[in-house]
Amino acid sequence: MLKPIVLFCLLCFSNLFAQSKATIVGKVKSFENENLIGVRISFDTNNQHYYSISDTLGCFTEELPSGLVKIAVNHFGYLEKTLSFDFKKDTIISIILEKDVSFLKEVVISNNKKNGITNLSGGKLSFNLKELATVPTVLGTTDIIKILQLTPGVQNSGDANGYLYVRGGDPGHNSILYDGTPIYGMSHLLGVFPFYNTDHIQEVEFDKSSSNAKYGGRLSSTTLLIPNRKIPSQFTIQGNIGLLASQATLSIPISEKSGITISGRRTYIDEIIAPILDSGSENSDVQDMKYGFSDGNLTFITEVSKNSLLTVSAFSSADKLQIKDTNLALYTSLKWSNLNISPTLFTKLSSKTSMSNAIYYTRYTNELNMEQSTIQMGVSSFVEDFGFANSINYLVKETPFESGLQYVYHNLQPQKIQIENLSTTNNTEQNNLIKANEFAVFTTAKPKLLDNLMAELGLRINYYNSGAKSYLHFQPRVVLNYYRNRNLSFYASYNRQNQYLNLITTSSVGIPTDFWIASSDGIPAQSSNEFALGSNQTISKSITSLFGAFYRSMNHLLEYPYGVTQFNEISTLKNDLLEGKGKAYGLEMMLKKNNGKFKGWLSYTLSWSNRNFEKLNNGNTYYAKYDRRHNLSLVGTYDLNSKWNFGVTQIFSSGNRFTMPTSWYFINNNPVKEYSEYNNAQMPNYIRTDFSVNYFFIKNAKKESALNFSIYNTFNIENPIYVVLNVVVNENKDSVVVKPEKKVLYRILPSISWRFKF
Repeated sequence: MLKPIVLFCLLCFSNLFAQSKATIVGKVKSFENENLIGVRISFDTNNQHYYSISDTLGCFTEELPSGLVKIAVNHFGYLEKTLSFDFKKDTIISIILEKDVSFLKEVVISNNKKNGITNLSGGKLSFNLKELATVPTVLGTTDIIKILQLTPGVQNSGDANGYLYVRGGDPGHNSILYDGTPIYGMSHLLGVFPFYNTDHIQEVEFDKSSSNAKYGGRLSSTTLLIPNRKIPSQFTIQGNIGLLASQATLSIPISEKSGITISGRRTYIDEIIAPILDSGSENSDVQDMKYGFSDGNLTFITEVSKNSLLTVSAFSSADKLQIKDTNLALYTSLKWSNLNISPTLFTKLSSKTSMSNAIYYTRYTNELNMEQSTIQMGVSSFVEDFGFANSINYLVKETPFESGLQYVYHNLQPQKIQIENLSTTNNTEQNNLIKANEFAVFTTAKPKLLDNLMAELGLRINYYNSGAKSYLHFQPRVVLNYYRNRNLSFYASYNRQNQYLNLITTSSVGIPTDFWIASSDGIPAQSSNEFALGSNQTISKSITSLFGAFYRSMNHLLEYPYGVTQFNEISTLKNDLLEGKGKAYGLEMMLKKNNGKFKGWLSYTLSWSNRNFEKLNNGNTYYAKYDRRHNLSLVGTYDLNSKWNFGVTQIFSSGNRFTMPTSWYFINNNPVKEYSEYNNAQMPNYIRTDFSVNYFFIKNAKKESALNFSIYNTFNIENPIYVVLNVVVNENKDSVVVKPEKKVLYRILPSISWRFKF
């Protein structure tokens, strides 16, 4: 018996030696030579399965038994790539992925060219701004806010407004993050200019429901502005020169492992356009009106070590508006600015685990000063954050997880009021600072429940403290994705959100006198529960569709009905803010053509949004200001040939709501207006057609020179931004004639610009 046993042992050991192991070291890049982070790589060899995730440098390492190995590489938005070879010794491989439309690895639509808009799981959208450069805009440069307003679930805010209104929410319910840093001031004057230099932005991800537990603090959407993290291999310059503003972006390599990208913009309305208007204007009221802005972006990236990558992102902007009216002896100055900076360290801990740590600082300020005769008045506000954010990506039994913790210190001054030459010179209650601390932990898992059922399960736990007020909130997030086949998928989601910093809007147009206020004693935290479901379908090789429905309930909403401010001794923000609730629901649809000479999309939203405040409208439910029943957008681009490209945008939406007096009567021969219901009237329907033409002198991967001609509101349709009531009383003061007068900001507005890259 001894010999058979010895022989068996020798065979086992010989088999073990035959199963010798070696190491595969690889790197995953995009076709544009950018390192891809978080790519999932699977290995099949000898009936065994192994998994790895690319780190912050796009690298992965895995030790495998020798033999025939099959590698599958999957990443959101890219075509799956597979390769097989006989694996005998340590091997180094390089993998390049091509961008594509994909919902998950089970649903892939082949397309060799990148698409402007990509559908992600759960109804989320990803935007490639370079591919959307042909969509008509007011100044010939891509405006992500305007493009978002052309997608389902997002209300058209009309002219003179750069805010987002998503699924019945208020503008302050949306989070905009620049490389993970929150931005509080989100527009230039009247929403005319794009808020960001889009040449500095690589990609935008938009989630109408904020379904990722990593992000919180807002009731509605999350928009991620992702700067270019590619280390420049050579010096390049690109930009846009237009009639009203110009921009430039420089990519500068410092070494093989580090580089810097710098962007800047400047408008010259105040220096060039305004003097031209003055010289030909007979209206002295506008001769001393000046506006200008400048902004800059910076991204520094360096490979600290083989397993570490450091990025530093920064952004600053400054706007100034001055108005001088000699007839009224009035001088007005309005300034607002942004500043943020965020260093982030990405670290590979193992072949299946990576971590990021970031600290950030962000500050937004605005200041309004007015002088008239002997009266001087000033109103200013600011909000600033000091924050830390940590996240870890890892695998647990083939299930991807992301967990982390976040802390932010809020410092706010909602309104500081200074008045001279009046009996009431100050209001110390409104000048008080508000300080708050916010701490959160989160975790998200993406398990595969069945062969065709995927889930995104998340939990965010928030602790908030300001003075004597504290909150502890549990916020679950659930998204289920069911893939019936390769061309059809369905999703359903539930999201619980809480918001502690609130935007108080004081103007119906895009004049930044709005301010932020934190939850504290007498000012509650807002909350929201949202349910959504929908489907994504591939109709043909180039056409996809999206259908969805949503319902959202909101509590502890805030309303400030007094305009910019009140000037009296008893006025305090805590007493002036009204608290109420609201709900919104609707249907969404999007039909998208992704390739061919003609590309574009059709978007339609049918929705309702209402509010209920005990101290407004006699406690009865009323329509919210931006309850626009119908929102329809049609966007199309046509490539005639390699030189000519055309674009058109057609927008239709119901008018927003406002409050109109319903009757007039006299008291002591003075006319008095009387109201029936809050937001009882509606503006005219909003209709606009934009058109653009691009002519390319040069267009290739490294160089571009193109002339853009755009027409905003091509058919010169009057879309009023507000209504003024002109009241005329007869000589006997026994009758009143009221004539509504519509105020229009933009009529037909042509522009021309030159876009370049060298």
